Amino acid sequence: MDRLAFTLPAPAKLNLFLNIIGRRPDGYHQLQTAFQLIDLCDELAFEPADELSVACPGVEIPLEDNLVFRAADALRAATGCNAGAHITVDKRIPEGGGLGGGSSDAATTLVGLDRLWSLGLSREALMEIATGLGADVPVFVYGRCAWGEGIGEILQPIDFLEKIYLIVQPECAISTARIFAADDLTRNGTAITIAHFLRQGSENVCEPVVRRLYPAVDAVCRWLSQWGDARMTGTGSCVFVALDTEAEARQILTSVPEAWRAFVAHGITESPLYDALPG
Repeated sequence: MDRLAFTLPAPAKLNLFLNIIGRRPDGYHQLQTAFQLIDLCDELAFEPADELSVACPGVEIPLEDNLVFRAADALRAATGCNAGAHITVDKRIPEGGGLGGGSSDAATTLVGLDRLWSLGLSREALMEIATGLGADVPVFVYGRCAWGEGIGEILQPIDFLEKIYLIVQPECAISTARIFAADDLTRNGTAITIAHFLRQGSENVCEPVVRRLYPAVDAVCRWLSQWGDARMTGTGSCVFVALDTEAEARQILTSVPEAWRAFVAHGITESPLYDALPG
């Protein structure tokens, strides 16, 4: 393999809460959330090439919907760079679960191609490009747990106890557009502070809507709540509960109904992405 080729991780995240506090003139909702990174990661391999191409074995994604390709294209547009690359994505983060896999892949693409193409962009510059790709992409470029506001692009560092999470996903595809169009979604909640969240916690305002519209998610929430404060992450189908030990999480894992996908993940403060960059 070419000596310039390298592989980088793309970690998943949990939204520990989600608050909607209004809507901007452009139609986007103004959010508050807390991003907890976890150690479940996709892996992206980068190789020099004459053209730009993306492979994701076992996953069929139309090119126009492929966030990795879109991220690479946005980076070239922002910099005027016409270099190529071949990117291979090893998907390990469940799709549609609210864990941010596609967004994290896009962020790793920006960071990886910046290094492969020797562009030398700052993290802030990459975050600006990331904002145009989706609400969750900037936090993965940011590279650590964060308090998020705006559409997710206004970030402040925040540290959490690095809990163990049991994450369960039913066979269920949730439409984010359907959730945000629901009449009973709370869109004008009261803004909270970081101190309030750390002291009292907060809720995911999308969860009641999802549980009403998608009984499979409601069933997981009810089942998992036997062991703690079970809640959805974002608007995806994954439900998580924080636990004190891995042994406890793995014991519960053995009793998860076979129809549901489940796994154990560790909360992490810093993304492994930047430490993995080649020197």
